[in-house]
Formats: sequence, structure tokens, C-alpha cells
Amino acid sequence: MSENELHVSKIKNGTVIDHICGGYALDVIRILGITGKEPRVMTLAVNVPSKHFGVKDIVKIEDKLLSPQEVNRIALVAPHASINLIRNYTVVEKREVQLPKVIEGIVKCINPSCVSNSGEPVLSKFQVKNNDPLLLKCHYCGVTIEPPDILNQL
Repeated sequence: MSENELHVSKIKNGTVIDHICGGYALDVIRILGITGKEPRVMTLAVNVPSKHFGVKDIVKIEDKLLSPQEVNRIALVAPHASINLIRNYTVVEKREVQLPKVIEGIVKCINPSCVSNSGEPVLSKFQVKNNDPLLLKCHYCGVTIEPPDILNQL
């Protein structure tokens, strides 16, 4: 291995989130609710060289499987990410995140008058209007939210 190569240890079991847009690994960790105080090994690689993206981030989390809801949350901030499931140091499944056409119960509407913010038992619901850049339109009030607001509402 040359001095210009990155060497990161393998994990025995868990999840590797690869191809996160450069600089967004900490957002991915935050939306997963990981504080760093959990008793598990976690590796963050930020702004490492990537042939396809210029730079990318990588998150390795030992002994953690992601729920479909968590994968949908990741897709909101890392639409090009891939999820690798690791068993006994081997990738047993690899899948690309896919943003669903409807996002329900994940992002809060920024409109304080929206029925989803009124205390009623209504889950927030958004249609994906555009993938790149990401634009979400509230099903109830029609407000459109963009990436900075999306991150703040997760």
C-alpha cells in the first residue's frame, strides 16, 4: 500500500454506508441517532478521494443493521449512497439507497400552520418533486422544502 492510499479496518458484522456526498457523513450519523457513546466500533471517513464523485464519505458501523425507515432518511441526505451488509468480514448484500416517491413521517413541514404541525394525529407527508437538487412538496399545505430545510427538519 502506498502512502497515498487510505487503509480502514474491516468490521466483522454490521453496515457500511459508502458513496455519501463529501462532507455529509456527520449528517448521516446524526439522522441515525448515533452519538458515538454507543458500545460499538464506528469508522468515519470524510472527504476521501472518489473516482465517481471527486470526494466521498464512508461510515462503518459495527453490529448495526439499518431499518427501511433509516435507509429512507439516509436517502434524503445521501441519494447516491450504497448500503453494504457485512457478515463475518464479508459483504453479503449491497444495495443502493432509493428515494421513495412519497416521504411519510420522516421530515417535518416548515410551515407552522400546516395540519401536520397542529398537534393532530397526522403524519407529515411529502411528494418528491425533484431528486437533484432534492425538492419535497408537503401533501397537506403545498409548501416546498429544499435540502437545507430538509436537514433541519429530520
